[in-house]
Amino acid sequence: MFDPATTALLRAVLDEVCEDISRLETGARTRVASRILEAAAKGDIAADSLKQVGREALHDTPTMWR
Repeated sequence: MFDPATTALLRAVLDEVCEDISRLETGARTRVASRILEAAAKGDIAADSLKQVGREALHDTPTMWR
């Protein structure tokens, strides 16, 4: 479990990285959230680093529109 401040940071990073992704695209959002959580669990809780992890996960997410 993360403390409330870290949880708020993780949520803010997810929202920022996925701001152009529909909330209905749960697969992409889940992948990004998972990667962000993995990084945070390893001790990486710097906002910029988490955003980069999230962007990379979003870029690597397969989509039928690409």
